[in-house]
Amino acid sequence: MKVLVPVKRVIDYNVKARVKADQSGVDLANVKMSMNPFDEIAVEEAVRLKEGKEHHAAGTATEIVVVSIGVTQAQETIRTALAMGADRGLLIQSDTDLEPLAVAKLLKAVVEEEKPDLVLMGKQSIDGDNNAVGQMLAALLDWPQATFAGKLVIDDGKATVTREVDGGLQTIAAELPAVVTVDLRLNTPRYASLPNIMKAKKKEIAMKAVADYGVDVADRLKVIKVTEPPKRSAGVKVADAADLVSKLKSAGAL
Repeated sequence: MKVLVPVKRVIDYNVKARVKADQSGVDLANVKMSMNPFDEIAVEEAVRLKEGKEHHAAGTATEIVVVSIGVTQAQETIRTALAMGADRGLLIQSDTDLEPLAVAKLLKAVVEEEKPDLVLMGKQSIDGDNNAVGQMLAALLDWPQATFAGKLVIDDGKATVTREVDGGLQTIAAELPAVVTVDLRLNTPRYASLPNIMKAKKKEIAMKAVADYGVDVADRLKVIKVTEPPKRSAGVKVADAADLVSKLKSAGAL
C-alpha cells in the first residue's frame, strides 16, 4: 500500500508570530520554521504503518511519499519526514502561500500521478488554521474521507477511524483509497536519529513547479488586514461573593 503524506513548512509552534507593520500578513523574516505539527503526526503514523508499530501489522504500508508545496527551503521539511522514515519526497515550488482550494487542486494532480491507496495528512496547518484542504481534496477526488483521526486501523481494504466528537468518540470505516486527516491524540512523533538524518540526505526529492500541473491556483480571497488579538486585561480580586456580584453587575454581566 502506498501512502501519500502532504506536509507544510510553518512557523515553529514555539515561536510567537509577529504581524507586519503594514498589516498585510505575518512577518516570516528571521523566524524559525518547522514541519506543521499535525503533518508530523501524519508522517509518524505512516511510518508506523510500514514498520508494524502499535496495532498496525508490519508492511501495511510499502511506500511513503511526502509532498510539500512551498518555497525552496521546504526541502528541509521534507528531509525531516525522510529522516523519520518516509521513502521519497516531492516539492512543488511556489513563492506564494496558496489558498486551500489551490493546494487541494495540486494535491489532486499529485494523487492522480502517484496513485496512492491512502492520503494521510494533518487536519490543519497552524498558520492559517483553515482546516479545509483534506475535505476539499476528498471532494475533488470523490474519495471517502475520515477527519480528526485519533486512532487508525487499516484492514481488509478499509480504514477504520476513531474520532472525537462533542458527545464522545465516533468510529467510522472508509473504503480505500481514502483521505484521512489526523488529530493530536493519534500518536507522538519520534525524534529522527542521527544515522537516519544522514540517510535522509541521500533520499530522492523530486522538484516540480506549480505550472507543471496545469492547475488554476488563482486567489479567490483577498486579505484585508491581519492584526494581533487584543491583549487581555488584568484580572480583579474580590473580597467575597457579594463583592463578586457587585463587580459583575457593574460590568453588565448580570
